[in-house]
Amino acid sequence: MDERPEVPQAPNPDLADAIRRARGEKAERAKAMDEKPEVPQAPKPDLAGALRRSRGENAERAEAMDEKPEAPQEPKPDLAAALRRARVENAERADAIAELREIELGRLALLESELKPVVRQAPPGVDLFDLTLSQGERPRVFLDMVAFVEMGRDRRTYRFFQDTVHGRVLIAQSQRIDKIVAAVTNYVARRLVERERALAAERETGEERQPAAWSTRPVAGEAEGELAPAKLMRGAPRPAAFAASPAPVTPAAPPRRTIGRLIGDAFGFLLMTLGSITLICLIAIAAYLAWTARARELWSHWFGQPPF
Repeated sequence: MDERPEVPQAPNPDLADAIRRARGEKAERAKAMDEKPEVPQAPKPDLAGALRRSRGENAERAEAMDEKPEAPQEPKPDLAAALRRARVENAERADAIAELREIELGRLALLESELKPVVRQAPPGVDLFDLTLSQGERPRVFLDMVAFVEMGRDRRTYRFFQDTVHGRVLIAQSQRIDKIVAAVTNYVARRLVERERALAAERETGEERQPAAWSTRPVAGEAEGELAPAKLMRGAPRPAAFAASPAPVTPAAPPRRTIGRLIGDAFGFLLMTLGSITLICLIAIAAYLAWTARARELWSHWFGQPPF
């Protein structure tokens, strides 16, 4: 009972060791704080290098712009080749126009041959119609001075026109010759009827008119109421108009001139005189100025001493 277990005794604290340890930890802590990682410093700006880099980039960009893919060059204009092409085109166009014109003339000639019997049936002595095929810029078959037949734009359609006071009138239009022949026949008939009516009206008007008696003057040396024998046919009756000579006509007396008219005539004469004098003076002044300005020197150069 008296023998108790021994308790391990704690070491005696040593103040000096604690101070040393504290100083060592503080020194280590201060050293760790001083040993911070170094921050990389930014490089200093270099103006010359920046200029060189900028110039190099500009040069590379200019070379890239100059090195564009070459576009195919357009052929140079050749006047001789253009003239050849124009002549070929003109010849082709002329050939086409000539062919169309021949076709048009053939159709109009066929129509003319169909219309000749119709025109021949007109009464004798009627000269209203003159069937003619004109070969101008626009071929046409003329019936008279105001009616004609021509081809349309398609060179197949016949067009029958008449020029009137109110303009050109289309009478008939068709691609068939028989219809155009029928229209022309009707036109010829109407023109003949109009002619007959005009002749009848002129005949009626002529019957209503009376011949006017012509008066004559007596020949000098002949008696009043007689005619010279040489001027009458032998055995011819004496005209009634020469039975008696008309009385001589006394000329009317000229109108009396009033004072106002006399004053007006005098004033007009005065103005004409003054105008003539002024014109003569202007001509003389112009001649004097021309003489003094240039004519005197010319006279001296060509003829010698001037007269004045």
